[in-house]
Amino acid sequence: MEVEQPQSEQSGEKDAAGKEPADTSEKSATEGNAESGSEAVTATLKELTSLQEENERLLNSLARLQADFDNYRKRLANEKKEWHSQAVCELMRELLPVIDNLERAMQAEGPPEALLEGVALVYRQLMDVLGRQGLEVIEACGNEFDPYYHHAVMQVESDQPENTVVEELQKGYKVKERVLRPSMVKVAK
Repeated sequence: MEVEQPQSEQSGEKDAAGKEPADTSEKSATEGNAESGSEAVTATLKELTSLQEENERLLNSLARLQADFDNYRKRLANEKKEWHSQAVCELMRELLPVIDNLERAMQAEGPPEALLEGVALVYRQLMDVLGRQGLEVIEACGNEFDPYYHHAVMQVESDQPENTVVEELQKGYKVKERVLRPSMVKVAK
């Protein structure tokens, strides 16, 4: 009587540990796992490569954007200098006639009253030029004291209401609501 041996014994196959595999389906599953593992590694490598390419593309884009912004900033600074220079030139061009009239007044001969009248005309001409540029005199006398527009140097007894400007010692000026110099004033107690 012959005893049937299991199929694995008949084939004489043994695994690496010296044991016979229990089933051939296990062997094919192991081979399948190795194949799917290599596919996973390949997919991961492809994904890593695409991420590296995207990273490189984004870094290049960022570098170009930074260069563009730096160029924009420099161009804007140059334009600002040019605008400032142009504004100063326009103001100086408007002041040239005033300078001419002051030179004429210095060369003028005649009675002091005529000279005073000429200087008054030049003063009005100067104030007209500066007024076109936005210069305004800050009104002080009779108005309520405002620390934004007025600089009080004294408080004096007066019949006017308290905190009213009674006397202006030095005119104040503003350009379009921006104070260049506050009026120096005396204020009622």
